[in-house]
Amino acid sequence: MSLDTSKARAAILRRIRTSQHRSGRGATAERAQIDEYLGRHPAGPLPAAVADLKARFRTMAERMSSTVDEVERMAEAPAAVARYLASQGLTTRAVVWPALADLGWRAAGIEAEPRAPKRDESAGADLVGVTGCFCALAETGTLVLLSGAETHASTHLLPETHVAVVNASRIVATMEDAFELLRRERGGDSMMPRAINMVSGPSRTGDIEQTIVIGAHGPYRVHIIIVTADQ
Repeated sequence: MSLDTSKARAAILRRIRTSQHRSGRGATAERAQIDEYLGRHPAGPLPAAVADLKARFRTMAERMSSTVDEVERMAEAPAAVARYLASQGLTTRAVVWPALADLGWRAAGIEAEPRAPKRDESAGADLVGVTGCFCALAETGTLVLLSGAETHASTHLLPETHVAVVNASRIVATMEDAFELLRRERGGDSMMPRAINMVSGPSRTGDIEQTIVIGAHGPYRVHIIIVTADQ
């Protein structure tokens, strides 16, 4: 069950406005000023343009220790997930984003449950999480994931293996492009997500003796399936 925090957030913002002796009537004018500023604000230095965003994304994702596969259609994604899990000797039981629940998981031999993962290892913690993504960055091989009722953040944070399905049409060049897309699709009167997570390969840390340890704060593995034809 998802937790609706919009009322609590509105109450907090109302208290802030009250303490500042401001009413809510200025919100429209302030938003217009913000939109005008963002519209004219010059972009900072950007990397050279890349002709093939998909190829660049794949190269950078693999450089960040992700593994990458490609399929033509979204309907082929479950079979690609099954192939990857079999190649790694991993369980075929997975939690998936509810937004992906209608794909043919059972036909592909995957026991997929559209829910958030279990956190307690003693209760049989979920080992594989399958997500989509909002978009992906060709510049760094990074996945951009937005939290929501149908897109649980915990699905790519808690399981040992994270499999992400990425539509090639949602690969953008840079982080600046990703935030522009976010403002265009989720800004204005739309509700921004509570969390934006950027995933560049498996979790890692070098805190102990400067030695890289994989899976320290999240998944040991990140596998990306690029869907090339679906729009």
